[in-house]
Amino acid sequence: MHFRSIIFCLVLTTMFYSVTGVNAQPLDITFEFQAYPTGLIPGLRIEKGFGDKNAAHLRLAANLFDHRDLGVQDEERGNGFGFTVGYKRYFKSDFKGLSLGLRNDIWFNTVDWVDNSSLGGITGTTKIVVVQPTAELGYLLEFGNNWVFTPALGFGYEINVKTDGVPTGEGAILLLGFSVGKRL
Repeated sequence: MHFRSIIFCLVLTTMFYSVTGVNAQPLDITFEFQAYPTGLIPGLRIEKGFGDKNAAHLRLAANLFDHRDLGVQDEERGNGFGFTVGYKRYFKSDFKGLSLGLRNDIWFNTVDWVDNSSLGGITGTTKIVVVQPTAELGYLLEFGNNWVFTPALGFGYEINVKTDGVPTGEGAILLLGFSVGKRL
């Protein structure tokens, strides 16, 4: 499964550059970090401007989480990897300042869980594939020698599209994050 995911990411990257083209529009390569009430997402992101105010981005990231008792089971914690495909529209034509965007994450997560409702408790592991569409508001600042910093706020929904094991938590998600890196 991992090999197919890597091939899929490479195909997306190729399509990304085909659509956005290689021209005078900016290319940002950044480290991105997001936090949500039950987890952390560090990743690497590539964003390419196109047109007058548009940008598309790809991200490869890790998802580290501890749902505590907020999931289906009494305790849920785990991790996984995934990727993001997204679009944003800047309000200014210089690809700086305020932007609104839509993105979709796909996560391949492993969840270790505990259900304390049975005598002695039951433990197990569930593998899930999660689709997470998200709307995002960001503000890009450029400083120094083409360095960029973007704080962002996102709201989305986690949907478990494939579950191998017992059901685990899904639902609304609020993400607070930032990206920092170089504009080429």
